[in-house]
Amino acid sequence: MAASSSASDASAPIESKMVAEQVRATYDPDEDGFEMADGAVPKRWQGTAADRKDMSQLGRVQELRRNFQFLSILGFGCTLIATWEVLVTTLTTSLTDGGTAGLLWGFIIVCIGFSFVYLSIAEMASMAPTSGGQYHWVSEFAPPRAQKFLSYIVGWLCFTGWQCAITSITFLAGTIIQGLIVLNNPDYVYQRYHGTLLIIAITVFAILFNTVLAKRLPLVEGLLLVLHVLGLFAIIITLWVLSPTADAYDVWTQFTNAGNWNSDGTATMVGLLSPIISMIGFDCAVHMSEEVKDAGSTLPRAMLWSVGFNAALGFLMAVTLCFTLGNVDEILATTTGYPFIAIFYNTTQSYAGTNILVLILILTLTSAAIAEVATASRQLWSFARDKGIPGYRWIAHITPGWNIPLNAVLVSLVVTSLLSLINIGSTAALNAILALTTCSLLTSYMIVIGCVVLKRIRGQPLPGSRFSLGRWGMLVNILAMCYLAPIFVFSFFPAATPVTPTTMNWAIVMYAGILGFATAYYFIWGHKHYVPPVALVKRDNYEQ
Repeated sequence: MAASSSASDASAPIESKMVAEQVRATYDPDEDGFEMADGAVPKRWQGTAADRKDMSQLGRVQELRRNFQFLSILGFGCTLIATWEVLVTTLTTSLTDGGTAGLLWGFIIVCIGFSFVYLSIAEMASMAPTSGGQYHWVSEFAPPRAQKFLSYIVGWLCFTGWQCAITSITFLAGTIIQGLIVLNNPDYVYQRYHGTLLIIAITVFAILFNTVLAKRLPLVEGLLLVLHVLGLFAIIITLWVLSPTADAYDVWTQFTNAGNWNSDGTATMVGLLSPIISMIGFDCAVHMSEEVKDAGSTLPRAMLWSVGFNAALGFLMAVTLCFTLGNVDEILATTTGYPFIAIFYNTTQSYAGTNILVLILILTLTSAAIAEVATASRQLWSFARDKGIPGYRWIAHITPGWNIPLNAVLVSLVVTSLLSLINIGSTAALNAILALTTCSLLTSYMIVIGCVVLKRIRGQPLPGSRFSLGRWGMLVNILAMCYLAPIFVFSFFPAATPVTPTTMNWAIVMYAGILGFATAYYFIWGHKHYVPPVALVKRDNYEQ
């Protein structure tokens, strides 16, 4: 292990030193009256000595309260990702493409693949525990000449992915409420604008938790973890006790190709979207890192424990659903819009029983929305702090006394409300926006892990960390890339063929639009203001 006094010392890569010096030479933190050090919190909220050292090395001022500890940030990750809940609510995708065998084997493959991804991210989180996450790491680890541009693009991708994630989870919760109304009231006329109003209402509820009750958010997340676990067992025990079970051989071996793809294999790959959505986004904890005590050590452990814990719960639910779902054609034809509601009703033969089971899902999905607002607002605030988006001065402001990025939280409310309006005109367009969550986050993972692989291939030093993959780092990173590449491609596939304008997955168009806009904005305005995080870094712990 070699040491150096800063990112611009001789032991750091020469090209990185030159880029950092050039940026520092032109960087004025007070430009446009923008004070980055405003709102520093009292020392008691600045965490441990290790936290203060990390913030100093990253060139940051502690502006948020470090009030999350291991259990609360574990609960944060588990409830936000809501693995078993998402598997239940997106069951249509798996049953259409892949069937029960595709769902079970696919979920196992997805969990194994994502384990390499999150091991890679956990190591980077320990190297640089910052709310910026991926765009910060790209700024440090990318080839010097590409650092600023790639970091900027990844910042926009993370902004897009997490803002769309809020819309995704609130859309599920809102339309499930509509489905429950359909079940209980046959005279109800389903209107898309009702769903939009419910989306906005749930988002406002999540905003309240992230503002008025912000100081209690760690406690709330710990309590919601209990609901996340008990809710699962309440549902699976009910299903196993009251439902007839399918033959194990059929469940594990029968693949379905109702999407009319050219093979069962292709159909299964398309159907992986449900397991992927249920396991993507565990980098959420990273964007809360400046609110976690002893983040360099706590974050990696909490992230990996939440991955393993949610994967286990998700597998329990996947097996339960596959053995107890009953007649597939019947539940897919349900007027509620959600097969799982039909499964619950067929199992309990009771409106009251079904309502209680569905209510559990509504509550846990709303809990996920609370955590997603927190994650999205922190990522946005961090990117604005580095002047990466229009209106950065206002968005990066920390409200005195609150020590939360209130303006960034409000932006999340506005963005979600505007995106939800699309549901009124076109569910296809809204589904495309929701798919942006997956492809945007997958891209950010691929770019940052690819940068680390390149540094390792070139034998360049990486920052020291308290969680290290050691000699297995290169292998883990490469396996992560081998997994991410194919699922990224299939994330743009439509659910079925032949494809019509209504069934087309328009995510590719919107994804290209976001990249095009971010690139154009960068070259016209962004490059003049954006401060790549590497320009502020002062490292004293590099290792080979």
